[in-house]
Amino acid sequence: MFVVQSTSAPVNEHLMELLIMIDALKRASARTINIVMPYYGYARQDRKARSREPITSKLIADLLETAGADRVITLDLHAAQIQGFFNIPIDHLVGVKILSEHFIEKNLEDVVVVSPDHGGVTRARMLADRLKAPIAIIDKRRPRPNVAEVMNIVGNVEGKTAILIDDIIDTAGTITLAANAMMENGAKEVYACCTHPVLSGPAIERIDNSKIKELAVTNSIPLSEEKQSPKSHSFR
Repeated sequence: MFVVQSTSAPVNEHLMELLIMIDALKRASARTINIVMPYYGYARQDRKARSREPITSKLIADLLETAGADRVITLDLHAAQIQGFFNIPIDHLVGVKILSEHFIEKNLEDVVVVSPDHGGVTRARMLADRLKAPIAIIDKRRPRPNVAEVMNIVGNVEGKTAILIDDIIDTAGTITLAANAMMENGAKEVYACCTHPVLSGPAIERIDNSKIKELAVTNSIPLSEEKQSPKSHSFR
C-alpha cells in the first residue's frame, strides 16, 4: 500500500490522519505500508538549540514506525540527517531537478545561484551544476526564530541574474531580505525558488513587495487562494 500525505498546515490534523490510515491498513493485513510524505512536518525541530527543547522530527519518525509504516518516501528534508532518525528504509528525494528544468527553459543569461545561508550550499551547488553557473553564499545571522539579518555576500553577483534557492520558504523574511541584498550589490534581477512553500504570516505580502521577479515552487504543499501571488509559479 502507498499512502500519499503531506503533513503541512494544519500539521497536527494531517499527521493524525496519516497515523490513523497507517493503523487501519496494518489492521487490514497490508503486507507493506509505504508513506509518500512530500513535506515532512516538524522537520526543522531536528536538534536541541536550547535546554529543555523537544526533538520533534525524531518523535514524528517514532510515531510513523510505531503506527506500522514500513518505508517513508519524502522530499527535501530540512536536514538530511533526519534520515538517521528512522529504523526503517527512507528515500530522500530532491526537488532541484524540477526547479532546474524550469530555469533552463527560461534561457536566463549570466546566472549565479545563491544560497541564502551556509546550510543550503549543497542544494545551491546541485542547482548550479545543472545550470552550469557559479554560486554565491549569503552569510546570514538569525538572532531569533523567523528573524534573519544579512551580514555579507560571498561571491560575485554584480550584473548577474541571481537565483535564490531554499528548501522551505516560511515567513519569507530570509528570501526577501536576500533578494534585496542581491539588488543592492548590483544583481540585474532576482528569481527565487523552493521545494516547500509554507508561506505563513506575512510571506505573500513580503514577496509581493520585494525585489523578487518570480518565485518558483513545487506543489509539495497545496497552496490555498490566499497564499497565491502574481509572482509565484507552482509546478502541478
